[in-house]
Amino acid sequence: MSVSTLSKIISGLICVLGLFCTAHAQPKVVAQSDYGFITENTVTIDANANQVWKTLIEDVDTWWPKDHSWWGKEGTFSITPAAGGCFCEISGERSAEHLRVVFVNPANTLVMTGGLGPLQGMGLTGALTFELNEEKGATIVTMTYRVHGYHPDGYTQLAPVVAQVQGLQLQGLADAF
Repeated sequence: MSVSTLSKIISGLICVLGLFCTAHAQPKVVAQSDYGFITENTVTIDANANQVWKTLIEDVDTWWPKDHSWWGKEGTFSITPAAGGCFCEISGERSAEHLRVVFVNPANTLVMTGGLGPLQGMGLTGALTFELNEEKGATIVTMTYRVHGYHPDGYTQLAPVVAQVQGLQLQGLADAF
């Protein structure tokens, strides 16, 4: 057995045992009907809830993937963490409200409503919730998006794509640590 093969086996065992294993967002479509869908992604971040909250809110421009924005690297993201606040993107004189902040419980829960990306133009809306739960010095972050509205093609193909993209977005937050 080569050293490389043995190294891969040991790394795999360590990961299986839950030691030193990088958590990756696991995209899931939790529910789906003719009227909408629910996606859920969860990651565990090796930081306390206050640190994760600070990065979630204050550093969204550093972790939200620029390839899932209106203006790519030219755009700057911000979240105003108060009811009525904006999860916005600005690029020069161009601006977009991605979501509206409707509930803030610092280091615990953030809820925003609206349609992300192309969902806006499709007339779909939803509630995006970030829940932070601290356990043993780490924080479990669950990102849930409840989308509803009329979509003539149904949600069979759309829901998994949204779940996958949100997995990338949440993974961006985890990778910030």
